[in-house]
Amino acid sequence: MSSIDPNSLSNLQDVTTKSIHLDLAVDFDKKLLHGHVVLSVEALSSNLSQVVLDTNGLSIFSAYEINNGSESSKLEFSLAEKDELYGSALTINLLSARNKGDKIDIKIEYQTTDESAALQFLTPQQTRGKKYPFLFTQCQSIYARSMFPCQDSPSVKILYTANLRTPKPLVGLMSAISVSSREEDDHTVFSFEQNIPVPSYLVVVAVGDLRRHELGPRTAVWAEPEMIDACAYEFENLEHIVSVGESLITPYVWGRYDLLVLPPSFPYGGMENPCLTFVTPTMIAGDRSLVDLISHELAHSWSGNLVTTKNWEHFWLNEGWTTFFERQITAELSGKPMSQLLSTLGLEHLLSDVKLMGEDNVLTNLVPNLTRVHPDDAFSAVPYEKGYNLLYYLKELLGHGFWSSFIKSYIHKFSNKSIVTSDFKDLLYERVNEELGVDGMNKLETVDCNSWFNKPGMPPVENKFDDSLQVAAIALADRWCATSGDYSEFNKAEFDKLYTHQKLIFFNELKSRQEKQAAGDNQAGYTDLSNPSLLGAMDSLYELSFCGNFEVRAGWLYYALGAHYKACFKAAVGIVEDQGRMKFTRPIYRLLNKCVEEGGDKLAKETFLRLESTYHPICARLVRKDLGL
Repeated sequence: MSSIDPNSLSNLQDVTTKSIHLDLAVDFDKKLLHGHVVLSVEALSSNLSQVVLDTNGLSIFSAYEINNGSESSKLEFSLAEKDELYGSALTINLLSARNKGDKIDIKIEYQTTDESAALQFLTPQQTRGKKYPFLFTQCQSIYARSMFPCQDSPSVKILYTANLRTPKPLVGLMSAISVSSREEDDHTVFSFEQNIPVPSYLVVVAVGDLRRHELGPRTAVWAEPEMIDACAYEFENLEHIVSVGESLITPYVWGRYDLLVLPPSFPYGGMENPCLTFVTPTMIAGDRSLVDLISHELAHSWSGNLVTTKNWEHFWLNEGWTTFFERQITAELSGKPMSQLLSTLGLEHLLSDVKLMGEDNVLTNLVPNLTRVHPDDAFSAVPYEKGYNLLYYLKELLGHGFWSSFIKSYIHKFSNKSIVTSDFKDLLYERVNEELGVDGMNKLETVDCNSWFNKPGMPPVENKFDDSLQVAAIALADRWCATSGDYSEFNKAEFDKLYTHQKLIFFNELKSRQEKQAAGDNQAGYTDLSNPSLLGAMDSLYELSFCGNFEVRAGWLYYALGAHYKACFKAAVGIVEDQGRMKFTRPIYRLLNKCVEEGGDKLAKETFLRLESTYHPICARLVRKDLGL
């Protein structure tokens, strides 16, 4: 195990990868990728005799050392016994020991297998068009090793080129600039270049029946032809959003900012692959009400993609900063009150996850110890929202002017590098001392860094956010809590005029009050918020259970399932059938599973086992764990 990254089996301290070239063919019949990768590595220590790489679920056929660009010599290699968390270390013996600074090109011929968790092959029936198969990969956190042998650690940033051979008429895309395509019989070979160094988890592939709609000089959206018009409408303002991001941070350097709207099994809201952000179709609400997610994925163009965590223990450097930038962009696009509302919702999400994981759980540390812990098992709102709250607190403490200057210093200093929390902290102290002097340093000394970084639970400081946009939502919740059973006083128009995020505040408020009632606390004298009559009236009036806005639909189901409302079970099954986004899928299964007396636990397990093969392997693994299967 590497001392640099506890989640990598590579000998990171001895050798580093500078660039790779992938040459891969997609086989939809066998559901695999096959071809080769050439890794250009550099020795970091003298007497280097072995290169150890990460793999998981790969069949390795041969390894060669390439000399003078073309001649090659076969190398001996061995594949270690599989580690249940991290896969199998691939050890390649070099022809001779190398000195520090020596460069070596290693070619590895291989193919993926059905255990390659980064890949999801979809049948035509799992796509919108129902005509052609689809492939996409998801390599974050440690799944690149199941797509190609590599040093699968964010501490290593690589340039890459690739050739991707796909069957006609399908289109191949990657997280890079497309440079050419050529026809080979009944296949097309697409070629790509990524000239800015990226970590392995940002090397991705997507292949399907895809169309492109140009949105601006450097922006476009890709989707299946049946969805392209709706996607083009939803993301019409993408070029403007990129410009806003540039104005707040630093210039956008990646050349293209394209979106690919994936089929419903994509397990995340978005994935910030350079030049080609993957997004969930659950964002397509028809009214552009959910496009704020794009601000988050765009913000990763700076935090995460340019400035990258060195290992997954410091993941907050990716997600905390990105959430901070996202809310700055939102403030410019939709006003500060909306940004503050998102901050409030984020804090509620953080509290929910801390309660779920346990307030003393060390995985709720901002910088957790991930030795023998799969990064996905530590995934929660903590790096996003606890990280964001730290940065927001520092901005308010040290002043907006200083913070704006510090953002630019941070990006400029650490671009194209991988860093840890101490790097951030050292730069912060340096800049405060230079720009704010003694007064600034005195303020900084009041920050309890140990509690922020190394202690579990909620942040040690509670930030206060503008609640002006919460008022209408809470007032509506108050009325439902006070109703005597005459639901004619409510109307759909008053609900419809709320923004999506206000509706989530409404449901969160009801859910929180219902949970207190269930615990025996009803000092406020609210009506029974678990009353099937009330829940049925709300669902019928506001048309919630099968709402086209997935955020609203899920928010309602979190409340209804928490109240053990059996009449919503069909809708709960419906939402996990319609998509595989973990943000919605995992909580729905967990809540349904808790409805034991109503038979929800049996229904949850039966539904999951029926649908498991339709989910991405990452989602399936975590839901299986959630349900104790």
